[in-house]
Amino acid sequence: MINPFNTPRRRALLLGVLVVVFALTVGYLGGLLTPSLRAPDDNSPEAGFARDMSTHHAQAVEMAMIAWKKSTDPEVSQVAYDISTVQSNQIGIMQTWLKDWHLLPTGSRPKMAWMRDGTKVFPDGRMPGMATDAELQQLEKATGTPLDILFCQLMLRHHLGGIHMASEIVSVSHDGEVTDLATTMRNNQQNEVTNLRNKLDQLHAAPLPS
Repeated sequence: MINPFNTPRRRALLLGVLVVVFALTVGYLGGLLTPSLRAPDDNSPEAGFARDMSTHHAQAVEMAMIAWKKSTDPEVSQVAYDISTVQSNQIGIMQTWLKDWHLLPTGSRPKMAWMRDGTKVFPDGRMPGMATDAELQQLEKATGTPLDILFCQLMLRHHLGGIHMASEIVSVSHDGEVTDLATTMRNNQQNEVTNLRNKLDQLHAAPLPS
């Protein structure tokens, strides 16, 4: 007796159904596992990071320029120059992202809202490691060894905050361009943290409280 389910036509039909089911399954899993190719939106972690880290970097550049202009210590001048040039370039990259994503440089959400529990950890919107206005004024007025010490202290604390922000976006973002730059930021600043700690040791000074 001929099995009606074992004819060439039936086998071809069954194979076609299996192919469709396989394709649908792969497509469904791909949608779950593959990051979206859409640009980050206004409330995305990527947009929040780009905006907040640009502001964070801008203060680092400001402090570095003060130290570079006023310090007489070649090591301090060199690290200040490196921070200023590298972070200025990174600001340009992040602002270009926002432009390419058709987003404004500033958003409607509070600062640090892109970070998990960011508004609870930083309720006043002050980003981690940021210097106060009074500390910036103190740096502007300082000269000689006190300038070098204060710059290293402020920048060390600033970098530790920046590393925290960069690590957070790496853990929550699926945008390769964003996570690559954030990883570079983290690595650069970790190296500079070591140099700043060593310089404070040479100057017989301690880091500021976190």
